[in-house]
Amino acid sequence: MKLPRTQVAVLETASATEPRSISAIAVETDENETAITRAAFELADAGLLDVTEETTESVTLTEEGEQYAEYKLPEVRLYRAAIEHGAEETPTSIGELLDPADLDGSAVEIALSNFARKGYGEIENGSVSVDPDQDPDSDAEAAALSAIDSDSDVGISTDVLAALERRELLVREETTTRSVTLTDDGVTALMEGIEVADTVGQLTPELLASGEWQDVDFAEYNVEADTETIHGGRTHVLRRIANRVKRVLVGMGFNEMDGPHVDADFWINDALFMPQDHPARTHWGRFALSDPDRIDDLPDELVDRVRSAHRTGVGEESEGYHSPWDEDFARELALRGHTTSLSMRYLAGEAAGDFEPPQRYFSVEKAYRNDTLDATHLLEFFQIEGLVMAEKLSVRDLMGTFTEFYRQFGITDIRFKPHYNPYTEPSFELFGRHPTTGELIEIGNSGLFRPEVLEPLGVDCDVMAWGLALERLAMLITGAEDIRDLHGTLTDLEFLRTAEVTY
Repeated sequence: MKLPRTQVAVLETASATEPRSISAIAVETDENETAITRAAFELADAGLLDVTEETTESVTLTEEGEQYAEYKLPEVRLYRAAIEHGAEETPTSIGELLDPADLDGSAVEIALSNFARKGYGEIENGSVSVDPDQDPDSDAEAAALSAIDSDSDVGISTDVLAALERRELLVREETTTRSVTLTDDGVTALMEGIEVADTVGQLTPELLASGEWQDVDFAEYNVEADTETIHGGRTHVLRRIANRVKRVLVGMGFNEMDGPHVDADFWINDALFMPQDHPARTHWGRFALSDPDRIDDLPDELVDRVRSAHRTGVGEESEGYHSPWDEDFARELALRGHTTSLSMRYLAGEAAGDFEPPQRYFSVEKAYRNDTLDATHLLEFFQIEGLVMAEKLSVRDLMGTFTEFYRQFGITDIRFKPHYNPYTEPSFELFGRHPTTGELIEIGNSGLFRPEVLEPLGVDCDVMAWGLALERLAMLITGAEDIRDLHGTLTDLEFLRTAEVTY
C-alpha cells in the first residue's frame, strides 16, 4: 500500500492500544499539526484510524479582570465608599465618592452602570443612595473573579461566567483535543508494509513549466477539514442602521444637516424656549465645558428676541415664563443634550442661509446627557433629528410621516401618546413594541413648534419636528433587549459579529 508521507508518519506513530493526541504525534514526527490533522481524517475515511474528539473549556481573566480580582469590582468599591459617607441615610454626590472608591476614567461609568444593575442603590441627579441591606461580600461576580484568579473556578454558574464575559473580564476558550487509535485494518496495513508515495500537495509554476505535473500524484484536497475561524472587519450594527435611516429619509425627500457637538446653551435650549431653570439645564443634567466655557459670537438681535420670548412671550396669547433670563448662562458651552440645536441653527438661517418653506431636513448625530445608565439609557446616544417646514401642517402630517418612516423598517404598530414639551404644542411621544419581550418602549418625542420658538427665529409658517432614538430603533430591529449590548463597555462582541440588521 502506498500512502502520502504524512499519512505514513501518522500510522507508524499511532497505537492500537491507547489513544495518541494529534498534537503529540505532530511533535514526535516534527510535522505541522494542521497537516497531521488532515492526514488523520484521511486515514479515518480509509478505515485505518479511529479519530475521537474531546472538548474542554478553559477560563482565564483578562488584564482588567485581574485588576478587579485584586482591587475589587468598581461597583463594590463605590458601594463601600458610599456606605462610609453615610449614603444609606443621605444621598451623596458622585464626585465625593470617586477618590475614596479609587475610580477614574472608564471605571466611573462601569461602576455606575453595575451599581444600579445589581440593586446596590439608586443614582439620581448626580447623587448616590445605597441599600444598606445589600452585601457586596456576597457578590457572585466578585467571588467568581477571585476563584478564577486562584485556579479554583469549579462550580461557577454559567450565568455569572456569561456576565463576566460580557464585561470582558474573562475569556472562555473551548479547546478540542483530537486523538487517534489504529483500527484492525490499520494494524494489518502496517504488518503488510506501507510505502511512501510521492505526492504533491500544491501545483507550482515550476511543475507547470517543467511539465512534471503530468507525472506526479496529487494529494486529495479535503474540503471538510476544520479551518481557523476568522472574524473579518464589519460595519457596526448601529452604523449600518444609521446609514439605512439616512437612505430612507433621503428617499422621503429630506436633506441632511450637521453642526457642532459642543454648542452654546443658547442654541441648545434658549432658542428652543426651554426655561433656564428647567431641571435638564442644571449641572447635573448637562456636560458643561470649562475651557473654553462660553461663546461670544451670537446674533444680537436674535438674542434680544429670544430673551423677550422667555420673559414676556410673543403675541397676545403668550406670557413667557416671567422669570429671569441670564445671557451669560445662554453663552455657556456644553455638549448638546439633543440635536435640536441643529434645527435651531438652520431655522434661524445661521447654518445654511435663508430658510424659506417648504423645507425638509434631518440629522443622525450624537447627543449627550447625564442620564442614569440602564437598559434603555446611555450617557451618549444617537438621535434622529427631523423637521418639516411648510404651510398649514397638522398632527396628521406628523403621524403620517412617522408611519411611513417606520414602515420602511417593517414596524407597523407605532403607538402615539400625548405629551408636554416646553417647545412644541401639540406634542406626543412615540412607542414601539419590542419583538421578543412584547414590551412597549419609548422611541421618540415630537410635535409642532410653538410660536415662542418660531417667531424669534423669523419663521412665519408651521414647523413640525422630532427627535427619535436610533438605539431604540436598533432594539426593535435586532431584538436586542439591552441598549448596552449594542455599544459601550458591556458590548456583546459575538452579538455584533452575528446580528442581523432586521429582526
